[in-house]
Amino acid sequence: MRPFRLGLTGSIGMGKSTTARFFAEAGVPVWDADAAVHRLYAAGGAAVAPLVALCPAAAAPEGLDRGALKVWIARDPTALKQIETIVHPLVSADRQAFLDAAAAPLVVLDIPLLFETGAEAMVDATLLVTAPPELQRGRVLARPGMTEAQFATLLARQMPDREKRGRATHILETLSLDAARAGVRALIDYLTGPAHA
Repeated sequence: MRPFRLGLTGSIGMGKSTTARFFAEAGVPVWDADAAVHRLYAAGGAAVAPLVALCPAAAAPEGLDRGALKVWIARDPTALKQIETIVHPLVSADRQAFLDAAAAPLVVLDIPLLFETGAEAMVDATLLVTAPPELQRGRVLARPGMTEAQFATLLARQMPDREKRGRATHILETLSLDAARAGVRALIDYLTGPAHA
């Protein structure tokens, strides 16, 4: 029997990474889309050779030079599409390998742009982590090197939180670590309980 797939998402600064960690600590297998991309871009990663063929300047000892890719994207309006054409199938294959290997009643797919990319179609339910705007802003601006302008740019790329709330199956407010951890435990119990057997 295949595991119940829970899609985890949330805008920047909402506590998504911490929430994913709570699921992992509780023994739930977690697939992280961002981590998959990092693996693909690292030395020996499957995305390195095809992307270096398109953008030789991106070759680096540690795999791919993201700075060089950003320069290419800024210079060439077709660059992002070319990168996505290579990377998206590799990320999908990584996710499928995770699902094929999972031997648990519940798995979490941590996908930052879950709703923006239509990825909710591949999961059985979604969990949105959220927090009040002033708490989100404080968390993000506390990050090293983060500026108001960068925060505004990141927010602009993401679906508004209120819209995500309307689409999510489950919502977890991350007002405190203890409350978030308790919410994760309760949701695990619910999703692996008799109602979903």
